[in-house]
Amino acid sequence: MGLKQKAAGFILVWLSCAMAYGQAYVVANNGALAVKGTQIVNAKGKPIALAGPSFFWSNSGWGAEGFFNAKTVAWAKRNWQATLVRAVVGVEGSGGYLESPEANKRRAFEVIDAAIAEDMYVLVDWHDHHAERHTAEAIKFFVEVAKKYGAYPNIIYEIYNEPKEVSWLKQVKPYAETLIKAIRAEDPDNIIAVGTPRWSQDVDEVAKAPLTGVDNIVYSLHFYAGTHHQALRDKAQKALDKGIALMVTEWGTVNADGNGSANVQETRLWMEFLRKNNISHCNWALSAKNEGAAIFKVDVKPADNFTDAQLTVSGLLAREWVRSWRELAH
Repeated sequence: MGLKQKAAGFILVWLSCAMAYGQAYVVANNGALAVKGTQIVNAKGKPIALAGPSFFWSNSGWGAEGFFNAKTVAWAKRNWQATLVRAVVGVEGSGGYLESPEANKRRAFEVIDAAIAEDMYVLVDWHDHHAERHTAEAIKFFVEVAKKYGAYPNIIYEIYNEPKEVSWLKQVKPYAETLIKAIRAEDPDNIIAVGTPRWSQDVDEVAKAPLTGVDNIVYSLHFYAGTHHQALRDKAQKALDKGIALMVTEWGTVNADGNGSANVQETRLWMEFLRKNNISHCNWALSAKNEGAAIFKVDVKPADNFTDAQLTVSGLLAREWVRSWRELAH
C-alpha cells in the first residue's frame, strides 16, 4: 500500500477512532512519516520530532507487564503530552517472546491498538541484544505486525534494540537488510529504526557504511545521562554530519545500568542536543521497578490512577522534557 492509499484509508479509520475515543492529537495532523536527509518529516514534508515514554520489558513475571494497556497509553498522552510510545517486546530471558510468543505479542498489540486509538505514533521494539541469532523469529513477528498494522501511519518498526559488541558489517547490517526486505514486502513506507553496535551507540561507525537502496530508515542512538556525556554526543554529531537520520529510541536520566540518581545537568545537555537536531526520543521506562530509571515508585500498581506523587525523580524530569517536545509535533 502506497502513501496515498495509506492516507486515504487512515482517514476512514481515524474518523471511527475519533468518534470512539475523542479528538485528534498528532497522527491526524501529520499523517505518514518519512525520512528526508537527517530529518523525520510529516506528510507535508515538514520536519517533526516526537517524544514519549518507553514501556519496560514485556516478559511475563518481570513485574511491568501489567502496564501494557490502554489506560497507561492514555495517561502518557494526557499527562505527559506524549506524541509517541514505545511498545517493548522482550525477546530473551524467562517469560520473553522466545519462550512465550503469544503472551508478549498480545501485550505489544494492546499498546499498538491503544496508540492508534489515541492518535499517537508507536514504536514497535524487538527488544533483543542478540537479534541476529533470532532472525526467523523476528521476521515472523514483524511480518505479522506489518500485515496487521502496516496500513496505519502510526507505526514505526524498531527491528533491533541494542546489538552488543558485534560487527555492523558482518552481523547487524545483514540482519537489518533481511528484516527490512521482509517488512517492505508488506509495508513499503512506514519508518524502520535500525539498532547500532555497542548498545546502539556506534552511530558514527554505521554512518561510514549505511544501508543503501532503502527509504525511510533511521538509526537508533541510546544514551543514559549518568554514564554517556559529550563523547557520545560527538559520535552522534559525526553521524549526522555524514547525513544519516538518528532516533533516540531509548534514553535514561540515570546510569546505563538503570540505577543511580537523575543527572539533571547531563539530561539538559542531551535534550538541548536533540532539540537542536530535531531528534525524536523515548524515555526508559514505564515500570515500578526498584531502580533509578523507573518512571513510577515501587508501590505503584497498573490499576492506580497515577498521580505526580507516584512518579520518581527521573519520571518527573523525563515528563518535563517530553512535554516540551509537544510543539515539535505540529
